[in-house]
Amino acid sequence: MQVPAIRVYMTILQTMFDKTILDNGVRVVTETIPSVRSVSIGAWIHTGSRDERAVESGACHFIEHMVFKGTTKRRMHHIAQRMENVGGYLNAFTSKEYTCFYARALDEHLPRAVDTVCDLILTPVFPERELEREKDVVIEEMKMYDDTPEDRVFDILDETLFPDHPMGRPVIGSEETVRSFSRSTLMDFMALTYTHDRIVIAAAGNVSHSKLVQHVEKAFRDSKRTPARRHIGSDPIPDAPPGFVTEKRPIQQAHLVIGRRAYSVHDERRIALSILNTLLGGGMSSRLNQNIRERYGYCYNIYSFINMHSDTGDFGIYMGTDTQRVDHARELMFRELDKLVQRRVSGRMLERARSQVKGGIMLGLESMGSRMMRIGRQELYYGTYFSLDEILSMIDSVTLDDVLGVAQDLFRPSSFSTVRILPTS
Repeated sequence: MQVPAIRVYMTILQTMFDKTILDNGVRVVTETIPSVRSVSIGAWIHTGSRDERAVESGACHFIEHMVFKGTTKRRMHHIAQRMENVGGYLNAFTSKEYTCFYARALDEHLPRAVDTVCDLILTPVFPERELEREKDVVIEEMKMYDDTPEDRVFDILDETLFPDHPMGRPVIGSEETVRSFSRSTLMDFMALTYTHDRIVIAAAGNVSHSKLVQHVEKAFRDSKRTPARRHIGSDPIPDAPPGFVTEKRPIQQAHLVIGRRAYSVHDERRIALSILNTLLGGGMSSRLNQNIRERYGYCYNIYSFINMHSDTGDFGIYMGTDTQRVDHARELMFRELDKLVQRRVSGRMLERARSQVKGGIMLGLESMGSRMMRIGRQELYYGTYFSLDEILSMIDSVTLDDVLGVAQDLFRPSSFSTVRILPTS
């Protein structure tokens, strides 16, 4: 077993980071905070919906559901009670590029938390009866999202930005693909993608790194999964022209989103984009909120957003408004973007946005769950750890010219796709 590769000491809450790569390839990362009494642990698998073939669409999400239905060690109700019986919490989520199973508990229950999350990813049994029942559950989940226009409009945007590519498909899949899943389908998919080289065990809180490594080694002792046998998640993303999509529904409010492809997690301009996103649509004082909601009264909810992935990303603006105002609202969105293209923001505004971004990060560090999520994602995407001081330094290094350069690169109206969900007349 390799010695810890990285050790960074921090003054905030007396934290310490450690990383160990086990002989089987599993990575274990911890952020130790002795001043708290809780621990958050996550089993991260670098496999998400973009790793699925078209006929497998929704497999990652469905597996996330099914592992809770029983393992070789425990029945479904035992899994549900495992952490709750000691005041803890157990859950999971799936994204386009990774899946995470996580638990929160008092530090004294770390062995139970490790054993539980590792059991979920290593020994699920996918009972046939539960599999058929869970298909109905997931399809009801699809209907819930489909009945929520604010969710549906983003699914359409993804389809428009990434046509004919896994990145453009909903993480949840389709009713057709979910209905087709069998026990062997799921077992085969896990064998191909939930391999040791794609797994990170991350923990934050009052946790001993060496003890966590021992618990993880014990959990993986009998696991023999070989490195991924399928080249996954790397299909090139073809260029796509901007689209204009309108869908009508029996709803009261129109939902509008404009968006375009943007930067990946590895692009050096990502920090400047985050600051620009904060200036534009982050909070009540943002330009979008002040100049569209407050000045015109066109909406209750308006915001800008960014999503960053390993090799791509997207940026956009969403709002809900009256049908009669949709076209003018769209013009106002582009007007705000154009202001950022034509003129540098002031130094005072840049400093305010920096402070807002830094404040959000530091407030998030009060949660052990947020800390665990942060180091887990950092390991998946960068294979290293960024201390708080390093992150704050990157934010402070963004200049007025950096912000202007990103705006001029991204905020061209001709590069944006538009999606509208309008009420039926």
